[in-house]
Amino acid sequence: MDFEKYTDRARSIVQAAQGLALKSNHQQFAPEHLLKALLDDEAGLAANLIEAAGGRIRQVQDGTAQALAAIPKVEGGQGKLYLAPDTAKIFGAAEEAAKKAGDQYITAERLLQAISLTAGNKAYDVLKASGVTPQALNTAINDLRQGRTADSQSAEDSCEALKKYARDLTEVARDPSPFDELPPVAELECSRTSVQELLQKGHELIGVVIAIHHPPPGDP
Repeated sequence: MDFEKYTDRARSIVQAAQGLALKSNHQQFAPEHLLKALLDDEAGLAANLIEAAGGRIRQVQDGTAQALAAIPKVEGGQGKLYLAPDTAKIFGAAEEAAKKAGDQYITAERLLQAISLTAGNKAYDVLKASGVTPQALNTAINDLRQGRTADSQSAEDSCEALKKYARDLTEVARDPSPFDELPPVAELECSRTSVQELLQKGHELIGVVIAIHHPPPGDP
């Protein structure tokens, strides 16, 4: 699991999911935390993709909340968090999906796609029950991207590009002509987080992931 190969937005979502797990006093970083972070992302990309794939977004939101509420709380855990095996599988599936699509970096939508591909956990069940299939989600992603690939860590984070990237896909389906004018993400310029801030954020995230993936001997 190489987080240097994740886009800035995907890293931010993973970090938010970890924070949610810690705040909720959960011992493991589960797929439900990741799905919740995707749904809560201010860009609205996951919600738009779910709807474009024929899913019922309200059902996904409610189902995710119920799944999170069912996770046992562990008091006195001293801030320790461990990576659930199902979450590790999702990260692996996201990397495979990105590679298959020709992406150099793993994006937020690949994390969502990976959840829909990885059975055996509550997040997968929530998406499936709401009508989301991996095939429909992949089609929605392809329609959104229009042949573009993620070639940099900032692929999703240019402000102007992100507004268009997360636009209402139903509107695009009704009138695709405005979408044809979208320039490649790499050609759009916008004020971005400084390199120093990005590095700091990346180091903090990588440190947390390593800590939860390799618990010290003797820990539960």
